[in-house]
Amino acid sequence: MYTLEQKQLAVETYRKIGSLRKTIRNLGYPGARVTLQQWIDEYNVFGYVLEPKRKTPKSRYSEEEIKRAVEYWASNGMNITKTCNDLGYPCRYVLSKWLDEYYPDRTNKSILKGSSLKKYSYNDKVIASIKLTCREGPAEELVQETQISRTSLYKWKRQLIPHGECLKMSKEADNNVELNAEIAELKRQAILLQKEVHKLQLEKDALEKAAELIKKAKGINLQKLSNYEKAIIIDALRNKYCLKELLSLFEISKSSYFYQHNAMNNPDKYKDLRQEISNIFTESGDTYGYRRVHAILKRKSITLSEKVIRRIMKEEKLVIKKVRIRKYCSYMGEISDAAPNLINRNFKATSPNQKWLTDITEFHIPAGKVYLSPIIDCFDGLPVAWTIGTSPNAELVNTMLDTAIKTLPTGAHPIIHSDRGCHYRWPGWIDRMENAGLTRSMSKKGCSPDNAACEAFFGRLKNEMFYNHSWANVSLDEFINILDNYIRWYSTSRIKMSLGAMSPIEYRRSLGLIA
Repeated sequence: MYTLEQKQLAVETYRKIGSLRKTIRNLGYPGARVTLQQWIDEYNVFGYVLEPKRKTPKSRYSEEEIKRAVEYWASNGMNITKTCNDLGYPCRYVLSKWLDEYYPDRTNKSILKGSSLKKYSYNDKVIASIKLTCREGPAEELVQETQISRTSLYKWKRQLIPHGECLKMSKEADNNVELNAEIAELKRQAILLQKEVHKLQLEKDALEKAAELIKKAKGINLQKLSNYEKAIIIDALRNKYCLKELLSLFEISKSSYFYQHNAMNNPDKYKDLRQEISNIFTESGDTYGYRRVHAILKRKSITLSEKVIRRIMKEEKLVIKKVRIRKYCSYMGEISDAAPNLINRNFKATSPNQKWLTDITEFHIPAGKVYLSPIIDCFDGLPVAWTIGTSPNAELVNTMLDTAIKTLPTGAHPIIHSDRGCHYRWPGWIDRMENAGLTRSMSKKGCSPDNAACEAFFGRLKNEMFYNHSWANVSLDEFINILDNYIRWYSTSRIKMSLGAMSPIEYRRSLGLIA
């Protein structure tokens, strides 16, 4: 509740400034512009601000109870304390009020602490504060002069003149209350400006720390950062700014900050698992993502969620590097009639040796070029046979086909799907297919998705084994051995999530297809 003097001062200040926001900023009250506007409307209508309406509290005691208490006081030594204790009502302050009404001239009335205190207006407090600040003698002289307690004087000074700033005023201005009030107001505004500069400096430092510690752009919205990131920046600035204003700037509660602060300082409960995950990733040739790492840990009876594994791999920077380059093309034009596309992008097979895929891919290293020609079984992605050479000739693919035919059980006649490369349209390839009773199938011209499953095998192979590795001092023979060892590892040890986290050989063994 604001006094009439405070309301009048607010209206007068508004009439000088002409802005609700600036008036509230200068005076520090009221809390809402709606309230100030209401006072202004009252002034415009009536010419003055209305007195605040106070409700008269209804007495809880009846007339008979009041009369009984007064008579008991008069007949029992006029002792207020004894009357209240004997009757059990009312309090000493209320009884004193009743006695003032019945005995206005009584000499033995009890004065309660605070019952005769004088109420001072806002202007009285300002004048007293200025006198206290500008005094030359001790404060006790001002207390004797104004009959105001020392505690009240210093309390008003702290409220109206923040930080106890001393007002330097001449002796001639001591008697000019308005001038003193204006000087106090200027001092208050200067303090507000200092606070604004401090706030701007805090925001600047926070943005710089965000760019330095968490690599955020300097124009980032500090309130949209995660609580973890906010805690990092607050920790870095706590030696310069108090915690309260940092929490206010980042709009984070004190409990949330200390939760993140304690979490950062707690020992890492995944310390041993981090090393285990790094070892699994390294042993896979930097090729396993979080799903395969999760499957390997599950094999080792280590229970850990995929989300935690993904977070740990991100923190440890265990990232699979991928590079895409132009693929080798063996198309040399229409040499012979092309076979129809029997696979038609349906790469699913219910049993081994139903659908085989083949193609040629190129590896270009400083020592020269190496070519790989495999046959992939659509049942589980197993490389049935493969040949590696330094020239993409007919011998490369024919040798691979002869090796694959030897692995076929009796009565198996799979469809072999390829692109329209010249290797698969020469007489040597066609004769071998017919003699073994195999069915030819070809993609459309220049349409790699028609052989997508085989292309996917090449992509995985190169991403995991070839790209992002230095082959500067590797000879062709050494590279061929490395490539051959990878394909063997791919067949026997590399797990596939589509096969229940098993390698193709392990999957066939689990189905009883091989011993």
